Amino acid sequence: MSLSPRRDTIAAIATAPGRGGVGVVRLSGADLGALASQLAGKPLQPRHAHYVDFRDGGGELIDQGLALYFPGPRSFTGEDVLELQGHGGPVVMQMLLRRCLELGARLAEPGEFTRRAFLNDKLDLAQAESVADLIDAGSEAAARSALRSLAGAFSGQINVLVQRLIDLRMLVEATLDFPEEDIDFLEAADARGKLTAIAAQLQTVLGTARQGSLLREGMHVVLIGQPNVGKSSLMNALAGDEVAIVTDIAGTTRDTVRELIQLDGVPMHIIDTAGLRETDDTVEKIGIARTWQAVEKADLALLLIDSREGITEHDRVILARLPDALPRLHVFNKIDLTGETLGQGEEDGHPVLRLSAKAGLGLDALRAKLLEMVGWGGSDAGVFLARERHLDAIRRADQHLVTAAAVWQQVELFAEELRLAQLALSSITGEFSADDLLGEIFSRFCIGK
Repeated sequence: MSLSPRRDTIAAIATAPGRGGVGVVRLSGADLGALASQLAGKPLQPRHAHYVDFRDGGGELIDQGLALYFPGPRSFTGEDVLELQGHGGPVVMQMLLRRCLELGARLAEPGEFTRRAFLNDKLDLAQAESVADLIDAGSEAAARSALRSLAGAFSGQINVLVQRLIDLRMLVEATLDFPEEDIDFLEAADARGKLTAIAAQLQTVLGTARQGSLLREGMHVVLIGQPNVGKSSLMNALAGDEVAIVTDIAGTTRDTVRELIQLDGVPMHIIDTAGLRETDDTVEKIGIARTWQAVEKADLALLLIDSREGITEHDRVILARLPDALPRLHVFNKIDLTGETLGQGEEDGHPVLRLSAKAGLGLDALRAKLLEMVGWGGSDAGVFLARERHLDAIRRADQHLVTAAAVWQQVELFAEELRLAQLALSSITGEFSADDLLGEIFSRFCIGK
């Protein structure tokens, strides 16, 4: 995908595939007034809805609907934009799109409308990404956060940090011409204090971005343990539906079963897995192998333990095989059969929770514990959606600030670390971003956006 501005006209169906009451074909390009008149059969007044006949090249009626013309730069893309709203049948939409292509437009690439908005300075890169995030939002909290990003909440905080770095860089680099006085000058100007304040502000933004990343990506929780400890029962209880088969027969679950639920607006991908045990069953062996694959990709592991037996030697074998960095919660299930009381605590350095999945006891405490363990703050208020690349950029900037604090008396190195921190943060909004990164981002958009 070329990232240089293009002046040709692009067209695409902007509504989702399938049937609907209304369908939209969108066009963007330079000087669309004449093309708009041809499609509508008459000149169009800017920013007014016109009820028109859409006709093919032979004059045959395609559909009747609304035509809206938005001359640039007062449009989404910054170019002339034309929207044709007709009946939402796939055949009708294709006929209308084909007529646009006959008149000189070409089919838009994925994300090309938003890409043009970015290249024409109508949106920065973080805002452009939030367009796709708003469309893909899996919860009301995620949608609200994506809208905040689209409105510029995330970009605004990044821009403030960048400006503070620029101001500090100007101060530091001004001393390079006077090396014999540089340290005294920086001390008098409180350069270290300014750096500390920027680093603290960056940590605040990082914390909010982590919350936004949780809303966007969700958390992947894998249920593991021996056969018949209640993994499938717990999954069904959390999902509120019979998504996994529950029997007393060991080895019933032979493959990973996935279900998406929401906890406090945070998407949670629950993965029920095959019971971990020694077996000669070929199919069950494959399921156990997939269990360990799921563990490798998880954010959190729930080790289910039968309260009647406690942690067995086989459980310890499972625990020893878990990745060291993977957080885990020990869930003692079936307390309805032992007479134990609900509760949580810590054993062997790991959090412990006692419940009964079958009786529905302790599930609220489990939900709260899951959110706590993945770092959810409890509310989406003020949260903006963030992607992994945003978190990576913030972390890189933070590392450069840590290095800058360590070398601040070596002014050339101090200035360079500040410059690198600024570049890392500027990549979030697209002020400094490689074309291959931009191409990758926009290629993931749907056609018509």
